[in-house]
Amino acid sequence: MLYRPVVLVRVAASVLATLVVVAVSVSDTLAERPSVLFLAVDDLRPEIGCYGSAKMLTPSIDRLAGRGVRFDRAYCNIAVCGASRASLMSGLRPTPTRFTRHDTQVSVDAAGVPTLPATFKAAGYHTVTNGKVYHQKRDDADAWSEPDWREGGPGSWWALEENRAMVSPTTRGPAYESADKPVSSYPDFRTATKTIEDLRRLSAGEKPFFIASGFYKPHLPFVTPQEFWSLYPSDAIQLPDNMFFPRNLDRAFRYNWGELRKYDAVPSKGPLSTDAARNMLRGYYACVSFTDAQIGRVIDALDQLDLAESTIVVLWGDHGWQLGEHGFWCKHTNFEVATRVPLVIVAPGVDGARATTRLVETVDLYPTLCELAGLPEPEHLQGRSLLPLLEDTEARHKDAVYTRYGGGDAVRTERFRYVEQRDRRGVGKLQATALFDLQLDPGENDNVVQQPEYAEAVLRLRDQLARARQSATAGGADWP
Repeated sequence: MLYRPVVLVRVAASVLATLVVVAVSVSDTLAERPSVLFLAVDDLRPEIGCYGSAKMLTPSIDRLAGRGVRFDRAYCNIAVCGASRASLMSGLRPTPTRFTRHDTQVSVDAAGVPTLPATFKAAGYHTVTNGKVYHQKRDDADAWSEPDWREGGPGSWWALEENRAMVSPTTRGPAYESADKPVSSYPDFRTATKTIEDLRRLSAGEKPFFIASGFYKPHLPFVTPQEFWSLYPSDAIQLPDNMFFPRNLDRAFRYNWGELRKYDAVPSKGPLSTDAARNMLRGYYACVSFTDAQIGRVIDALDQLDLAESTIVVLWGDHGWQLGEHGFWCKHTNFEVATRVPLVIVAPGVDGARATTRLVETVDLYPTLCELAGLPEPEHLQGRSLLPLLEDTEARHKDAVYTRYGGGDAVRTERFRYVEQRDRRGVGKLQATALFDLQLDPGENDNVVQQPEYAEAVLRLRDQLARARQSATAGGADWP
């Protein structure tokens, strides 16, 4: 059965620690609470086996999904790593002035807000962070029982010395690399090793643990050992069939994918060559399979230590990634491929091998984990617990999810995506709008915002998005 506290209440941060102690003493002992393994993957789009795609080989993630619930329509709230992670970990939505950049720090943008790991630490959990969980090392430092552990940095992104030598404060090496190097020489391998060591060490303790483990790949550069590149022959790589800017879409929505253009041999403007585009896809796929193998090592250790039955496992992506769709690469937009993420939740008492098509957001994870572990929810949370969907995948949840980036805000419903673009990074004059009918146009190739038959939908979604923008920045649910 799912873990249930005697009373679930929403509490103010100032009394959180006291109420957690009460909840523990009344409902159960601390040692009987489930532990948490929180697995983050950078730039991972849900184009993997358990999501019905044969493009990438992901046996470990597929195996994990077989144990829990797969969320087929999960979305980040902003498609850039630091901001997305800060939003998820704080339980607050991004706004034009909060959680805006890749280097966002939750300790700055949401100072004083009890974060997800801080809430678990206050409840008596031993909290550990390995790899890239927050974007910035030492962000939210007080939330962890041990110092932030991670490897990486520009000097370690490439395995080949000649590519490392190209790195300077103003230049980077190639966007992809295949090297005849041992898997153990790559940072994500060592992140998995550290996580396995922590599982072994903390499983012998008296406290439940909250271990967050973040994997860099498939983030740029697409660097993996040759054995993973070999899984994807070049002649088998198919480019997207919509490598064109959406029809009838205003130029205000154009995007120059500057993140990729910083790498060697990538043109400063204009499209990639066909060969380069194929290598980008091949490298991305190889990186996903590489990270999948590391996740498999961690899950194997969980099983070997007999922790699987007492541990909540969450696998999530911080945002999607454009692989040439609409002529775009990287993230930083409000399109489906940039905002949709993989999400799998495995928990004691939750039946496995199930999926839900309900719309969910990463901001929903904080209240979900609180409820699964029997912890009171801080009153500032803006997400909604996914526990009803874990119990019944057809349960009602949300009619819409919301994403933003830069000057753009979007609402995604069952059928539509409506987007507004403003100047001054979202607080200025409205520049353009767009509407995509996802039922007829799942690739978002035709903007139908001006077509008369969609006028009623545009008005409804415009008002819905306006209300959401307001509630995210002010009101009772928002942190003052």
